Amino acid sequence: MELPPEGFEVNDNGYISPESDNAVNEVIIHPDSDRLQILKPFDPWSGNDFIDLPLLIKVKGKCTTDHISMAGPWLRFRGHLDKISDNLLMGAVNIFNNESNLIKNQLSGVYEKVSSVARYYKNHGISSVVVGDDNYGEGSSREHAAMEPRHLGVNVVLVRSFARIHETNLKKQGVIALTFSERNDYERIREDDRLDIIGLKEFAAAKSLIVVLHHSDGTEERFPVNHSYNDTQIEWFKAGSALNLLRKEIKGNK
Repeated sequence: MELPPEGFEVNDNGYISPESDNAVNEVIIHPDSDRLQILKPFDPWSGNDFIDLPLLIKVKGKCTTDHISMAGPWLRFRGHLDKISDNLLMGAVNIFNNESNLIKNQLSGVYEKVSSVARYYKNHGISSVVVGDDNYGEGSSREHAAMEPRHLGVNVVLVRSFARIHETNLKKQGVIALTFSERNDYERIREDDRLDIIGLKEFAAAKSLIVVLHHSDGTEERFPVNHSYNDTQIEWFKAGSALNLLRKEIKGNK
């Protein structure tokens, strides 16, 4: 193949330089748009253990990123986090009824789609927990599969095992990603459970946390859970997300 000896001429490289070093360009999005939305930073960690979090869903078996955040027609909303979050875990199977996208709202007792229950909890100032099986989050590295649960108030994802990339994506969004120390502890989770995550104030690499299950019959169970966080990833969690930490560091260096 012959190439021009002086290379190719580029008349338009697709880059428009800012008007000045201090220029501030406002991004205007129509308030009724369901295709675009300005992202707001997630809240940082409160500094306390997570106490009395309702179970959102206990997933049965295979749960890929497409089960967590379906593609297809939903991709037209990928620029609007709140809108695309309506598909949260709609493909996941609820172990308690073998149905997809039908879970119990612990406050109302009504069975609804996953995103509706998550929004209900969030609107009442309540965070929630997702419990999963093996290789949770396998498949494409779909970032929305981590952003959507975080946006709808899921603070903890506790599973038998993670697909590596999805586990990292959850960490980047400030979600606590945990694995059962004993695989059979998965079986202990009941539909009406409330969960405590104990030990976050001493959160450290290679140090287990404790889960306390509060069953609806008044009994309790507790067991250790594992994590793979390193020191930097723990700082992501404390800041609320990896982007929050980066923003903080950039401001600190100015």
